[in-house]
Amino acid sequence: MRTLLVTGPGGSGRTTVAAAAALAAARGGSRTLVLSADRTDTLGAVLGVPVGAAATEVRQGLAAVRTAPDETFRDDLLALQRRAGSALDLLGADRLADDELTPLPGSEELALLRALRDAAEGAHGTYDTVVVDLPPTPRALAVLALPEQLRRYLRRLLPPERQAARALRPMLGRLAGVPMPATWLYETAERWGGELAAVQGVIESPDTTVRLVAEPSPAGSDAVRLSRAGLALHALRTDPLTANRLLPDAPSDPWLAGLGAQQQKALGEWEQEYGRVDRVRHLGRDPRGTDDLAALGVAAPGPAPAAAEWPVVQGEPGSEAPYVWHIPLPGAVREELGLIRRGDELVVTVGPLRRIVPLPSALRRCTVAGAGLREGELRVRFVPDPALWPRTP
Repeated sequence: MRTLLVTGPGGSGRTTVAAAAALAAARGGSRTLVLSADRTDTLGAVLGVPVGAAATEVRQGLAAVRTAPDETFRDDLLALQRRAGSALDLLGADRLADDELTPLPGSEELALLRALRDAAEGAHGTYDTVVVDLPPTPRALAVLALPEQLRRYLRRLLPPERQAARALRPMLGRLAGVPMPATWLYETAERWGGELAAVQGVIESPDTTVRLVAEPSPAGSDAVRLSRAGLALHALRTDPLTANRLLPDAPSDPWLAGLGAQQQKALGEWEQEYGRVDRVRHLGRDPRGTDDLAALGVAAPGPAPAAAEWPVVQGEPGSEAPYVWHIPLPGAVREELGLIRRGDELVVTVGPLRRIVPLPSALRRCTVAGAGLREGELRVRFVPDPALWPRTP
């Protein structure tokens, strides 16, 4: 299944581009599903149809789903309340009623990730292409990083070896004379781990890419630079950058001519920095319906490019650092970078974005000797730790 994740700065028209890309895929013969978690139902307005929690057919070969975070949040919390009923009664806690529950911040993102997993598993039908209208960046990056982060938290809080011992807990409880943690806690953690792994598998799939949408302008350029660094930080495959709402080359109005010149300047810089840039013209109105979306000329998802590798290379013989870890971070600047070694993990920060990555096995027995940003790469130098490195006879 080909998956296209669409994001960009707020107000850049990413929902319109997502809908147009899905339409282009469907017109090309691909059975396509487009997903959104936008509370304002922008996707439904763009497509000209009311979009609900279930898949709604827009045209032949194209369906749309707008996730309903209210329902999934309510169902999950009520289910948790039922499972923990005895503990709540023991504490004297009042039960929550169905009609008083409102979704907490973050429920939209969780609902969107669940919908993505369901689409991959065929819950909404069988599709060749799934297009996802993500929130604005960097919020979208936080959403895409969520499965990896939550799985890490689960492993820290409930390690697999403790979960494997749950069969012994009733006997241990009788021997100790005190109640042991409920089995359902570990079963729930295992189920959540499986669901998160399924979502992470879709995000990291070789057939999944992220398409970044922005209007060419000074503010758009700043957003694109940080977004590209964040996507690289999370090792996500990317489509060519999409420049949206382009004005005609030679508008007669002087005010529009100045704005058009600003767009062309930004476009030239983007093409020099990022290579190919897909251009989407301004229709002079807000696109509505499939005819307007087709007129935009947005490209359908093509073959996914190869992921940028994070290779560990061996330095020159006799060099200060025998091993160098190359982490691609295009668009990053030295002043925004942060690097911390924590056990067998490396905490990498780019501006407001952060990722905790496990060290390759060989580097776990090394110490960090330094780091530098060169040619769009963070190069971290390592030297073997004598206390951990095998000694040669």
